[in-house]
Amino acid sequence: MRYRRQTWLILASSLLPIAAGCEKPAPRAEPPPPKVTVAHPEMRELTDYDNYNGWIDAVDTVEVRARVRGHIQKIHFTDGQLVKKGDLLFELDPRTFESDIGRAKDQKAIAQAQLVAAQKEYARLKELLTRGGASQSQVDKAEADATALEATVKAEEQEIVRRQLELEYSKITAPLAGRIGRAMLSEGNLVNAGGSDPLLATIVSTDPIYIYFPVDERALQRYQKQRVREGQKNRPSTLKESQIKIRFGLETDEGYPYEATLDFADKTVDRTTGTIVARAVMPDPTGRLTPGSRVRIRVPTSAEHSVVLVSDTAILSDQDKKYVLVVDKKGAVAYREIKLGALHGNLRVIASGLSADERIVVNGVQRVRPGQTVRAHMVPMTDDPSSNGSASADAGQAGAAQSTNS
Repeated sequence: MRYRRQTWLILASSLLPIAAGCEKPAPRAEPPPPKVTVAHPEMRELTDYDNYNGWIDAVDTVEVRARVRGHIQKIHFTDGQLVKKGDLLFELDPRTFESDIGRAKDQKAIAQAQLVAAQKEYARLKELLTRGGASQSQVDKAEADATALEATVKAEEQEIVRRQLELEYSKITAPLAGRIGRAMLSEGNLVNAGGSDPLLATIVSTDPIYIYFPVDERALQRYQKQRVREGQKNRPSTLKESQIKIRFGLETDEGYPYEATLDFADKTVDRTTGTIVARAVMPDPTGRLTPGSRVRIRVPTSAEHSVVLVSDTAILSDQDKKYVLVVDKKGAVAYREIKLGALHGNLRVIASGLSADERIVVNGVQRVRPGQTVRAHMVPMTDDPSSNGSASADAGQAGAAQSTNS
């Protein structure tokens, strides 16, 4: 009896896997298509540019020095202020010069009195000569004395003018309008005139200002030819006649807020760099730009034309190729090779490979691949990737890394 029970249990246990194998497995659930953010390329009217680095320089720079010797009595400006031509800057002690003028006037008066006496003596001897009361030699000597004293009077008059000019020079004025630097000597110091005269201050003009930058000689010729194609009938004989406009900005400026006009290029090419120094000029009546400042310069190389722009974070790299992922109406992802142009903010000009009606994956590029089907969420193309609310954090970080590689 016990033997039969054991045989039955062994038989039942061996049949259990067979019964379990007859059941059908549950169907596998397919994951939903990944969600991505897409946008149409943006169309803009833009101009092509060449970018350079340059610096601001003053049109005129003057070192202020004393023309006469004297002690500085008063300084009439503050360091760094804007001055106008003729403004009083330094005033030397005038008493010495006034004393010299008085002495010169006294010398003139003495010479005039002597001249009157000599003229009377000459007239008297000339009359005596007719009556035999004087010799011809006496008359000639009297005439020479009168002529000499007349020249002495004129010389004393010139000395008075010179002394008055020295008094005028004791008031040192600004020779041009501009911004003055710091006073190199303080009140009470003695200044000399001549080879040992010290520097009192420096003035740089502020209106207009020059912008210098090195440019390739061929590029400069190309700019002039482009100007002819834009409407000028005859090729300008000088760069100034071309009236080529450039834009520039300081290192801390957003974009290129200032406009200047090319007016000069050096005639010697630097053999070490193959560049030539070009110059642009711009009015600056407020004196807001400082000579010596570094600037970023943009020179137009084409007329305004329509371009396609895509967020730079949507552009991917495949070795030496650049591409974007596009999504068709059915949600299928495709690989699209492109050629890049200039960067404007965070939007990149697409030179070729895209049309304005295509949908570009701008966020979620790391979660999809060509041939895959996705759920596309449409947003406007923007140069601020963070403004797309559907972007995930990891997609934004991946896009930033791709932008750096591109």
